Amino acid sequence: MAGSDPLVAEADRAMASADLAAAERLLTAASVAAPADVPILLKLAAVQRGAGRVERALATVDQALAAQPLDFTALLMRASLLDRLKQSGTDEAWSHALAQLPAGDLPAEMQAIVVKARARVEAWVAARDAKMMAAMAAAEAAADEDERARMGRFRSNVLRRTRPYHSEPTHFHYPGLVEREFHPRKAFPWLPMLEGATEIIAAELEAVMRAERTQLVPYVQYAEHLPLDQWKELNQNRDWSAIHLLRHGEMVEANAGHCPRTLKLLAQCAQPHIGSACPNAMFSLLAPHTAIPPHVGVQNSRLVCHLPLIVPAGCWFRVGAETRFWERGAAFVFDDTIEHEAANPTEHLRVVLIFDTWHPDLSPAERQAVKALIEADGIPGDRL
Repeated sequence: MAGSDPLVAEADRAMASADLAAAERLLTAASVAAPADVPILLKLAAVQRGAGRVERALATVDQALAAQPLDFTALLMRASLLDRLKQSGTDEAWSHALAQLPAGDLPAEMQAIVVKARARVEAWVAARDAKMMAAMAAAEAAADEDERARMGRFRSNVLRRTRPYHSEPTHFHYPGLVEREFHPRKAFPWLPMLEGATEIIAAELEAVMRAERTQLVPYVQYAEHLPLDQWKELNQNRDWSAIHLLRHGEMVEANAGHCPRTLKLLAQCAQPHIGSACPNAMFSLLAPHTAIPPHVGVQNSRLVCHLPLIVPAGCWFRVGAETRFWERGAAFVFDDTIEHEAANPTEHLRVVLIFDTWHPDLSPAERQAVKALIEADGIPGDRL
C-alpha cells in the first residue's frame, strides 16, 4: 500500500481534472502493486464506470469482492453495475448488498441507492413468493393446519423473510428431538382442558395475589459473579416477578395452598418429575414497559406452556422467527431452548401461567434416562 500512495494521489489529481484515462492508468498500476486493496479497486471501478467501461468496472469489483466477499460498498456497486448492464441476477445482487447493510447513517447518495434497492428487492421477493404459492397450492390444499404452517415457513425461509432457528440449551441437549418454535396443539391433548379452566385458574391467581403471605419473588435470581450478562437489567428486579406454585420439583406451600384446582389441572399436563429440577409452575408477572431479552433455556427434553390470564393488548412473545400476541385463555407450547424474548409495552400488568411439560418425542425409557442423568449431574444454579 505504501508504494502505491503516490500513484493514488496522482490519480486523485487526474480525476479532479476530469482526466479519467490517466486516473484509470494510475489506479490500475496501483492495483497491480496492491491486488487485494479494496479501496483502490473500488476507486478504479468507479473511474471505469465513469468512463463508460462498465464491464471492466464489474470485473474490477469482482476482484475486490474476491478479497473481501462481504464488503457492503463493493456489493452495492456490483448490483448497480449489473443493473446498468441489464444482466440476470441483478435483483439477487441487490439482496446480497442489503444483507450487509452497516448500522448507522450512510452518505446521502448511498442512502438514496439503498432506498431504491429495498423497493427493488421487495418487489422481487413478492414476485417469487407469488410464484411459489401458486406452485404449492395443490399441496397446501391437501395439508392440515400444522402442515400448512410448516409449508409457509419453508417458503418464508427460502425467501429470507425468516431464518432457521435451532435448539441451543445452555446445559442439557437430548439429540434427535423435533425442533419447533411453537409445537402443534395436537401433541398436547390436555390443552383444551387447561384453556377451559381459565376462569378457575384466574380466580385462584386473584386469591393468591390478595393473600398476605404470598411469596412474590424476582423471576431472575442468580449470584452476581455468574457469567450471565444478558440478565443484568432483570437480575433481582421485580419488574419480572413470579408467584411460584412448584419450583424445582418442590411445592411452594405459601402460594400453592391458594391454588388447589390449578395444581390438580397441572397434574394432568405431563409435567416432568426430576429431582431438584422439575416440575415447575408459576404465575409470571411482567410489569408495564418491561422487556425480557433474548435467551434460551437449560434443557430441550422439556417444553414450556403458557396460559395467558391478564394480557393487555400489545403484549408480545417471540420464539425464533415467530412472534405472537398473548390472548387470555389461548394456551400454547413452545421450545424455550430456541431463542425467545418478550415485552409488555403497555401501562398495565401482564400475568401468564407458565409450566413445563415433557417433549412429546421422548419415549418412557428416554424420559427415565433424562431424569437419571440430570439428577446425577445436578441442575445448574441459574436454572433459567
